[in-house]
Amino acid sequence: MAVFVVAHGAWSAAWAWKKMRPLLRAAGHDVWTPTYTGLGERAHLASPAVDLDTHIADVIGALEMEDLRDVVLIGHSYGGMVATGVADRARERIAQIIYLDAFVPENGQSVFDLQPAEARERMRELARSAGDGWRLPPNPMPADTPAADVAWAAGRRLPHPIKAFEQPLRLIGKGPAPPRSYIYCQRIGPSDVFRQFAERARREAGWRCFEIDASHNPHITAPQALLALLEKIVATET
Repeated sequence: MAVFVVAHGAWSAAWAWKKMRPLLRAAGHDVWTPTYTGLGERAHLASPAVDLDTHIADVIGALEMEDLRDVVLIGHSYGGMVATGVADRARERIAQIIYLDAFVPENGQSVFDLQPAEARERMRELARSAGDGWRLPPNPMPADTPAADVAWAAGRRLPHPIKAFEQPLRLIGKGPAPPRSYIYCQRIGPSDVFRQFAERARREAGWRCFEIDASHNPHITAPQALLALLEKIVATET
C-alpha cells in the first residue's frame, strides 16, 4: 500500500481529485488531498498575503497533523512548486515525488521565472484588470475536456493568489532529494511549458520519466490511465 499526498494545481483544490480518491483507495492505497489556503473550500481565507510558502505550509501541516510518513508526494502543475518545497522541508516524511505535468523549480525560481515573458505579462495584466491586482483568474481547461467535466469544474476553479506565482522557492535542506518521477502529458495545449521538465528528467540522474496519453488534467479526463501509471511507478524499484 502506498500513501499518496497530492499537492494540487493552481485554481484547483481537493475537489479536483474526486475521481481519483475512490480508485486509489479501491486499489488498496491511502490518499490525502489537502486544499491550499484561499482555494476550494478554503476560499474564505484568500488574501493578498497568500504566497507559495503558505501553500507549502498547508501541505506540511497535513503531513504533521496526520503523522503521514513514507509518502508518495504528487505535485500537479503549479503543485510541483509546492511539492518541491514540501520535500525540502519535510524530507524525512517523503519516500518519493511524482511530478504530474508539473513545474520543477531550482532554488530561487518562481512560477513566473519558468514561464515565457509574454505569458508572465499576460497573467499580470489579467490580475490587474480582473483580479483586484492580486488574484489571477483561472486559465481555460484543455480543449479535449468533456463538457460535463468543464461544467462540474467551472464554479469550483477559483482565482489564484498571484503572489504564489511571483514568490521564488527557497530550498533550505542539505540532504539529497527523494527519488523523483516525471509524468508528461502527451496531449499538449497551445503552449508546451512542461516539456522542459520532462527533458530534464530524461537527462538527469535520480529521475524516471513517463508519459500518459492525456491532456493536462489526467486526474479528471483519464483517471483509470493515471491510476495504472501511478501503480506502476510505486511498484517499480526507484
